Amino acid sequence: MSRTHHTDPELTHRLSRRNMLGVAAGATAAALLGAAAAPAGAATATAALGRGRPVLPPGRLGIQLYSVRDKVSTLGFAPVFAELRKYGYDEVEFAGYTQGSAGPITLAQLRRLARDNGLNPIGSHVGYYADDPNAYTFAQNLDKVLDDAQALGLKHIGTASGPFRYGSTVDAWKRAAEEFNTYGAAARARGMKFYQHNHSDEFSFATDNPQVRLYDVLLAETDPELVYLEMDIFWAYSGQFRFSKRPDGTPAPFEPLDYILRQPHRYPLFHVKDGVSDPSNQYGYRMTDVGDGDIDYRRFISAVTRLRGERLAHHWQVEHDNPTESLTFARRSSAYLHSLRERC
Repeated sequence: MSRTHHTDPELTHRLSRRNMLGVAAGATAAALLGAAAAPAGAATATAALGRGRPVLPPGRLGIQLYSVRDKVSTLGFAPVFAELRKYGYDEVEFAGYTQGSAGPITLAQLRRLARDNGLNPIGSHVGYYADDPNAYTFAQNLDKVLDDAQALGLKHIGTASGPFRYGSTVDAWKRAAEEFNTYGAAARARGMKFYQHNHSDEFSFATDNPQVRLYDVLLAETDPELVYLEMDIFWAYSGQFRFSKRPDGTPAPFEPLDYILRQPHRYPLFHVKDGVSDPSNQYGYRMTDVGDGDIDYRRFISAVTRLRGERLAHHWQVEHDNPTESLTFARRSSAYLHSLRERC
């Protein structure tokens, strides 16, 4: 598989001509996938295609807008949304509601722009806590956070902050879990689901009991009807690399996919992020475009969507923290995921 990344001058030129003008989607599904066709060298080998049904469920591909924050900051949301829809995206997940946008924008305008471009705002990342009592976080301004999520029509509202507010002991995570339960109850009262997005450290061990994995404390101490999880698949496999042994060196293997198979209803959202295996890297992987790495997404997504009643129960959000060229990343990643077929 090619792991060489290039800028996309044709795309950059096309977008720069649009400036702040929105372009309505209005394209058929076939045209969308045609526009998202992967360039030469993308990881869309015949072996990935096959003859089975598409691995990716219809209407469930999204993108975490943090991945394209550079384009939003220079071009604004409207042309970026229009481009994402052309690539075959159905949903967007926010990480802040401005992203340094070119020009001021209200939540009502943002919701309308997403709708006009055929994109469903599915969720948003907000901070867990801060020292500033006026900070825009769940701990400091819960009502405001939920008000804004409602204004955008979100069905999910969550945090990418780990439950480390009180430390890394079992009791510290129990305390954080209770706060998450509170946020979850408040979100449910408004028709939304509260969720937590993991990084790799969540899979580490409690400092006061190295037999206990902290992620297991979070799952056990949060109410499954109030607190949901967004598994970042890249970071989960990084956690597997980093924490498959306890601090004393004894084996503690785990498989990220098993968490979902045991409790699929707790994982309405996923971050689809890829990585090239690199044991010399402290995290075990180097982040890359989806399809250019070593995470088997045909296996992972199929395992979840083949569960009875689960095919349309989850949302798959593409992400890259620092892509070489963000819209090229978005286009190639969508094309790759749309190309995957289940094994017959």
